Amino acid sequence: MKAGQEFGFFQVINHGVAKEVMSRAMEVVKELFDMPAEEICKEANRDGWVYMGSTSHDINGVHLWRDNIKHQCHPLELSMQFWPQNPTRYREVVASYVVHIRALSLRILEAICEGLGLEKGHLEEMSQVQFLTASNYPPCPNPGLTLGLIKHVDHSLITILFQGTTDGLQILKDGHWIGVELVPDSFLVNIGSQIEIISNGKLKCAEHRVVTNPKEARTTIATFINPLPHCIIEPARCLVNDSDPPLYASMSFQEFVDASKAFGPHTDALQNGVFPQN
Repeated sequence: MKAGQEFGFFQVINHGVAKEVMSRAMEVVKELFDMPAEEICKEANRDGWVYMGSTSHDINGVHLWRDNIKHQCHPLELSMQFWPQNPTRYREVVASYVVHIRALSLRILEAICEGLGLEKGHLEEMSQVQFLTASNYPPCPNPGLTLGLIKHVDHSLITILFQGTTDGLQILKDGHWIGVELVPDSFLVNIGSQIEIISNGKLKCAEHRVVTNPKEARTTIATFINPLPHCIIEPARCLVNDSDPPLYASMSFQEFVDASKAFGPHTDALQNGVFPQN
């Protein structure tokens, strides 16, 4: 809880996800990114998952250096038919990974419930949608001129990140960018904006970004645990009273997402008055 309050991030070790499950998932994602960009794009457009390439498109005037795929991963049975078909083992390998991450996410959400004093299952009930995003950050000849990913917060309940073996993630703390240490075989969990709201500000979502590396590629797998679109996101009633009033207004998750888009995909809607009560 302390890490969630102070940094908005924490590392999870001894998580019960087998090293083989993690390594196989990372291997198959790297195999996908090794495919020709034209082939990846053609399959994505045909099957309904998202591919963003190449490594040089601009967002908000910033030169990005990243290839990225995204698809829904839970409910698993409904999602798999829209996953990449190549590499041919992608669906089998990633399905195993997703099953383990789903179980881990529920354990983490339950621990957050316990730490906040929320009713058991409070967060599990609304965490029925999960998205997987895999990113490839190739070696960049001029890292001072680019970013892998610009400053943003995640509008999820929590995000579970498998960083691989190359660093690059930074979080903003007290006005300074701090590199996140790589802990072998761990998962990095960051508090999303939705948990900040539900906790009435007791847990904080942190701004973060990804910097590029001149020599090493970086591949990551992130899983976003999101509320259902119709879920009402508001401070938990047990956490507010006359002396500790709600800091955020009530809004459905879909309304929050729509409001956030008005400021751009990488802008913190919390800081722009979309959600604050006062």
